[in-house]
Amino acid sequence: MFRPLSVFIGLRYTAAKRRNHFISFISLVSMLGLILGVMVLITVLSVMNGFDRELKQRILGMVPHAVVESREGLDDWRSVADIAAQDPDVVGVAPYTQAKGMVTGRGQVQGVMINGIHPQKEVDVSIIQNHMVTGSLANLESGSFQIIIGTSLARRLGVGQGDRVTLVLPEASVSPAGVLPRLKRFTVAGTFSVGAELDSSYTLVHYQDAAKLLRLGDKAQGIRIKVNDLFKAPMVADRIAQELPGNRYRTTNWTHTHGNLFEAIRMEKTMIGLLLMFIVAVAAFNIVSALVMVVTDKKADIAILRTMGMTPRGIMGVFMVQGAVIGVGGTIIGTLLGIALAMNVSGVIEWVESVLSMQFLSADVYFISYLPSELQWNDVMIVGGAGLVMSLLATIYPAWRASRVQPAEALRYE
Repeated sequence: MFRPLSVFIGLRYTAAKRRNHFISFISLVSMLGLILGVMVLITVLSVMNGFDRELKQRILGMVPHAVVESREGLDDWRSVADIAAQDPDVVGVAPYTQAKGMVTGRGQVQGVMINGIHPQKEVDVSIIQNHMVTGSLANLESGSFQIIIGTSLARRLGVGQGDRVTLVLPEASVSPAGVLPRLKRFTVAGTFSVGAELDSSYTLVHYQDAAKLLRLGDKAQGIRIKVNDLFKAPMVADRIAQELPGNRYRTTNWTHTHGNLFEAIRMEKTMIGLLLMFIVAVAAFNIVSALVMVVTDKKADIAILRTMGMTPRGIMGVFMVQGAVIGVGGTIIGTLLGIALAMNVSGVIEWVESVLSMQFLSADVYFISYLPSELQWNDVMIVGGAGLVMSLLATIYPAWRASRVQPAEALRYE
């Protein structure tokens, strides 16, 4: 099979056993460094993608994508919901009433966010039903004053399903006995588990019970909207507000409440990727030192090839092929190992935890209790392409040095 002479000689040099074992060792270290750098970079980026996915699914599965509300409350929330539901980008609409307060039980007190919901419509805009530990949203009936709390809050208060707790609002009521805080006894109808922060500060009651507690009558504070594309939420909310009669409506969306969090995650992913890319760059440019030593070791061979008629460009091609074998081989192997590890990192961490009998991400401390991973092929292509480009660039200077070797000088002492 015909091959260009430079490729043929370069591959022979790569496969041949060198007299200088130190050069072989440096070449091996360069390839291993490139393999590890590419593998770790793909794995870390996949884990960052996994955390980003989990946060979007959990946080944005609980908080509204967009909200339409009024300062006076919505006594006609059903007509507003009907108008919002007609938007082609809207997949779910539900009323809500929200307030800050405290919940007490068995002598313990915890500040919480009180969320009044419509049990049947809440499943259209929230993932809470999929994370119920005990009870169900259907247990929330108007007038029954039932409450659903997170598992962390239930443990802190020492209560469970069927127990009684007291909701305390920061507003005071004037009575013959003096100024008293507004409070109401509720029965725990169920518990849920979504994440550490929400499990300790998020409570659910029927929106009509919340309205009675807040003295809103039959009004809802607003409607929650779920859209099919998160990034369309601001546009969809503004579009719905323009279709509603009057100017008493205002809108908010998840970019106002949690946008900074996801911007921080994206920036962190970029910075970590950049720092790890420097590791790949160091490993790639180790090829320079390996090839420089190879050129020094092969000066006599280079001189012989030149006297036999090989051009400087051909000599340069020989050593570029030799360096490219190290770079391309290391990048391909590292990419394959990185893909394999990224797709199985959760199982690997679980195995390590079982061997060491410890848990790295405790559910009581961290929002996510396992190491998620989401392999994105554009990350793989960027990392693999960058590794190939850097390793090929690293071969240029040593190969150029080889092409500048003068045969007479190289053979003088041979």
